[in-house]
Amino acid sequence: MNDRLAVLVVAAEMVPFAKTGGLADVVGALPKALRGLGHDVRVAIPHYSRIASERFHLEPLLGPFPVPLDDQLIDAALVATHVTAGDDHIPVYMVENEYFYQRDGIYMYEDDADRFIFFCRAILEGIRQLGWRPDVIHCHDWQTAIIPNWLKTIYRTDPFFRDVACVYTIHNLAYQGVFGHRVLEIAGVDEYGFLAHPDTPHLNDVVDLMARGIHFADVINTVSETYADEILQPEFGEGLDPMLRDRRDRLYGVLNGIDTELYDPATDGAIAMRYDRNRLEGRLACKAALQQLARLPEHRATPVIGSIARLSDQKGVDLICQMIDPLLRNHEVQLVISGTGEQRYHERLIELRARFPRQLAVFFTFNAPLSRAIYAGCDMFLMPSRREPCGLSQMVALRYGAIPIVRATGGLADTVRDFDPGTGEGNGFAFTPYDAMALYATIVRAIEAFRYRGVWQQLMVRAMGLDYSWAASARRYVDLYQRARTVRNDAPTPLRD
Repeated sequence: MNDRLAVLVVAAEMVPFAKTGGLADVVGALPKALRGLGHDVRVAIPHYSRIASERFHLEPLLGPFPVPLDDQLIDAALVATHVTAGDDHIPVYMVENEYFYQRDGIYMYEDDADRFIFFCRAILEGIRQLGWRPDVIHCHDWQTAIIPNWLKTIYRTDPFFRDVACVYTIHNLAYQGVFGHRVLEIAGVDEYGFLAHPDTPHLNDVVDLMARGIHFADVINTVSETYADEILQPEFGEGLDPMLRDRRDRLYGVLNGIDTELYDPATDGAIAMRYDRNRLEGRLACKAALQQLARLPEHRATPVIGSIARLSDQKGVDLICQMIDPLLRNHEVQLVISGTGEQRYHERLIELRARFPRQLAVFFTFNAPLSRAIYAGCDMFLMPSRREPCGLSQMVALRYGAIPIVRATGGLADTVRDFDPGTGEGNGFAFTPYDAMALYATIVRAIEAFRYRGVWQQLMVRAMGLDYSWAASARRYVDLYQRARTVRNDAPTPLRD
């Protein structure tokens, strides 16, 4: 095998073009790190209407060309742009089809199965016409899970794709892409039957695209080592744990990284004053700026806790709402929350903000300038998640010197080590039971440690010195790509009913 790999990354979203969550950040950053290691990496996403051709300098590349879908041939086209990776650039191919992608949003349409199956088929047919054959196709989440299925069925003997390996990444097992039986005909794999597993009878009644990705991929990974272990258990397996246990010899955990050029308090022009681990004075200016923005009293000695999260149970907002009242009544602390989500949490936080206007600020929004102000200005960063496959916010918080308070699950357990005042080791504060009192006690521990300025400064310096860049993770992915190429012919044969 050549050391230099050709890798096609296929996903539904990518920064800076289209983003609804952390998937876009990963797809934006990982290819840059892979290119830095010397590999030929290209990315494919749909061309949504929100991706302005003029702004992103899109150029026609290929098309129109026919793409099989159900019993039809539907035209697609490819346009291309690139993203910069150091002194190099990474090609980005976008699949065009006015009917499927010229819409206001990205997801949540009745024909999402058709839209993403068409996207996947179009990019495979497109690269064939371009004559660029990848060694590995790296698929992300349910929207691209049909590709490993195809590589083991309709493209199995195709000379162009015969030696192409596939890595399938699960970002969040809760979103599986479950549809009716008709999807098998749309995808052209109905003759191969349904997935059947004695311990997952529900798969006999539906088409679960993620399950097909798990079954057919040469290598499967998820976005932290702890989450890779957790999803083998019924509590976290979302009904697919039996299938995952069957494929555990192909299942790996690779922790996501963050874009350390984008998130760097030493160069960040969006914060009140730049700083680094050797010059922390700027953090005090950022804290004062956050308190001003949140209309909270500017008290340097008052610890500020920040939170940026979807307002949902998965993010532990139920625990936060249970313990805010006693926390704010009994401790001199300020809390700044940014996020949107379930209406009951909006109402609860509005009520609490009215009762504690000098301690609680709530912004029902997500926006980059506010997020940067919170990362740079808060003393502690709160993530008491029920489930967190990886999490990026805690890594960004560490980079900015905001000490995380987390529940030890998924990627949070892999990145935040509980502070031990006896030894001085650790980079944050962690608890395990999903319980409001456990969260409360952990916050109190952090507040107590904050009183000792020398200890806290050492904690910040240690946190900011950690390396959560994509470099190490990219090397792990290269290992997975090589592993996939080695084992691809050993993958299970297609199931029939």
